[in-house]
Amino acid sequence: MPELPEVERVRRSLEPAMARQRFERVVLRRPDLRAPFPRRFAARLTGQTVLAVQRRAKYLVLPLSSNDTLLMHLGMSGWFHVDGARSAGRRARHDHVVFHMSSGAVVTFNDPRRFGFMDLVSTASLPDHPVLGTLGPEPLSPEFDAEALARAVRRRKTPLKVALLDQRVVAGLGNIYASEALHVARLSPDRAASTISTSSGAPRDSARRLVVAIKQVLTEAIERQSSPAYREDRFRVYDREAERCRRVRCGGTIRRRTQAGRSTFFCPVCQR
Repeated sequence: MPELPEVERVRRSLEPAMARQRFERVVLRRPDLRAPFPRRFAARLTGQTVLAVQRRAKYLVLPLSSNDTLLMHLGMSGWFHVDGARSAGRRARHDHVVFHMSSGAVVTFNDPRRFGFMDLVSTASLPDHPVLGTLGPEPLSPEFDAEALARAVRRRKTPLKVALLDQRVVAGLGNIYASEALHVARLSPDRAASTISTSSGAPRDSARRLVVAIKQVLTEAIERQSSPAYREDRFRVYDREAERCRRVRCGGTIRRRTQAGRSTFFCPVCQR
């Protein structure tokens, strides 16, 4: 499933084609994705202008001139491709939604597994939407700091890695980059989440290191999205079971274990 850096890459690719542009025509090639499209979805979009192309956690958020907001999620296999009007005549299998924009761009959502999601909701009610209302702070925002993280986990006895995947603690941090951040911060994924906080909820040094690490690995991943070597050499520990730890002078071997149904990769030597 695409994680926050991949969704941010999609947001940046859509922005030139859609921001401040009008929906000239919307084509639905099936009645649903993960769930049915909202009633009169295409008609309600047609003629409206996209005010901005934003991201909240792993959701794409497009406020419209109609005072509605288009909310989209890629699911496990969803992706967008952007074409000029002249080159958009082809129709690939699993092209389910096509947005014809006033910019001349044709934006197509392709989703083989159909776990993607699109909704059209009142902008005023967006903070109370079921998928957004309980989200914690954005990990790259100033609001996400050591104090906020310590408060969120102060009474949690669950493993630290599991706590980081709770979207109420930090929005959009996924399985891959949680493992990566814990390695950078030298913290074991197994330690109780509350150990990075004092009993009063103040941050310990471990909380400060972890916040810095989360911001670092996400920023690096976003910046490296266009690099040819990105997919070959992008992870420190994730999917590197039985390989030597990459930390200088560590000498440990990466292990994998399952936590909350997800694979966790870590170094038992330098992560404590």
